[in-house]
Amino acid sequence: MDYSTIYVGMDVHKETFSLCCYTNEKEKAEYPQKVNAHYSKVINYIEAMRFHYGDDALFVCGYEAGCLGFTLYHELTAHNIKCVILAPTTMSKPSGKKKIKTDKRDAALIARCLAHHDYSPVHIPTKQDEQVKEYIRMRADHKLALKKVKQQILSFCLRHGFHYDGTKNNWTQAHIMWLRTLDMDEMYRETLDEYLLTFDFLTGKLDRIDRRIEELASDETYIEKVEKLECFLGIKTQTALSVIVETGDFNRFADAQHYASYLGLVPGEDSSGEDQNRLGITKAGNRHVRMLLIEAAQSYSRGQVGYKSRVLAARQQGNTPKVIAYADRANERLRRKYYRMVLKCGKKANVAKTAVARELACFIWGMMTDNIT
Repeated sequence: MDYSTIYVGMDVHKETFSLCCYTNEKEKAEYPQKVNAHYSKVINYIEAMRFHYGDDALFVCGYEAGCLGFTLYHELTAHNIKCVILAPTTMSKPSGKKKIKTDKRDAALIARCLAHHDYSPVHIPTKQDEQVKEYIRMRADHKLALKKVKQQILSFCLRHGFHYDGTKNNWTQAHIMWLRTLDMDEMYRETLDEYLLTFDFLTGKLDRIDRRIEELASDETYIEKVEKLECFLGIKTQTALSVIVETGDFNRFADAQHYASYLGLVPGEDSSGEDQNRLGITKAGNRHVRMLLIEAAQSYSRGQVGYKSRVLAARQQGNTPKVIAYADRANERLRRKYYRMVLKCGKKANVAKTAVARELACFIWGMMTDNIT
């Protein structure tokens, strides 16, 4: 019997792939098989399935976004095999607490979601966007390592009774000089020096990476978009470039609300009948961009409504008056929104900042899609 479209569910892992086929005619998964984790094994499996489904059958493969990234997708599409990466948070999952979870069942679930179109596909970035995204995420990993070293140094000093009494904050030049000149036992001094060597290494490395990111942002592919996003309060070059490469094509979102939903910044809901229960944000989406926008929202919790600093004005130079006016309107609205929620409505600061981040995402979508009227 000849079938038009065969959906191949793939539960992929580091060592093995679990495969199965699903057709809308039979409405069941069949021919399960576990193979080694290599794209050629998937191709061999599809060729073997042509014996059952006919030479003219169209095979559509799919797997959940995960540890393999986009590698398997590119390898299969390079061999003219249609492939889809499914967003796990959008797939229909079995209901009930008691269930059996195996690789075979997961592959069948993926195949069924493919056949019923009960999923949202993951956006496939361009090669350049993917490379820049990985570089910026690498920078975030080193930033986290530096933060940990700083905590370790402060904890070490605290354990041994050394307290910095300077009038300024920690990690100023005066504080670092104080750490380098502490009078302590020989072994303690050696331990602290080793910590400080790691601190110096990571600090220098981050400076070099930051300069490289500035170069990447000045590329003709990104420079215009980066300059537009820098018009917003709290968004500088690294944040702007990261939002651009992580999102890819902003026009794939129908409106600003869909973009905020993609970032997981919209509230969840658990309502039944007349009972309405609003939840916290869904957090179902791009975690990296969501965290960046919440960090950017911190800037709206300070300063006077309508005030524009010289630094922000300098960043806005070179953009069209229409773009600057749109950003200024957004900055004023978001700062006013934060103060109203905290001072008038009594909301917690973090709740207000998250609400500001959601609306900031909407303004970013408008800026990137030229919906700035």
